[in-house]
Amino acid sequence: MSLDVSPKLLAEAESGDIREEDFVDTVRTSLPYAYDLIASLATELKGGTAEFTDNQTPPPSEQDRGQLLRALASDAIRGSLERHFGVKLAFQNCHRVAAFRPGARDGETYGRFTSLRSQVLNQSPEFRDC
Repeated sequence: MSLDVSPKLLAEAESGDIREEDFVDTVRTSLPYAYDLIASLATELKGGTAEFTDNQTPPPSEQDRGQLLRALASDAIRGSLERHFGVKLAFQNCHRVAAFRPGARDGETYGRFTSLRSQVLNQSPEFRDC
């Protein structure tokens, strides 16, 4: 799944650096399901006191699942979304993405969420082909 890059942004990239805001806007329009899901997790996190918020609902379509996988598999996309929303993202399976507070990476909860044990416990036969 490719990003829908405007000719203007492509020309800017060909001649040098681009603004991260323009890149994030391209992600927003190209991967709307992924962008909106991460935005909602970030909003929920910032509005509460929990250490993290996560999504456990499968995407409504395979296209939406593909958007989420695309966003989280790319270092550039994932990093830009983390900086844009002020969160640290973690990902366990085809749809369980979590938003943590930026300093959580060294914390016990983040470590538990991203542990080998948690990865194994969050598997099931229906995730084999996702």
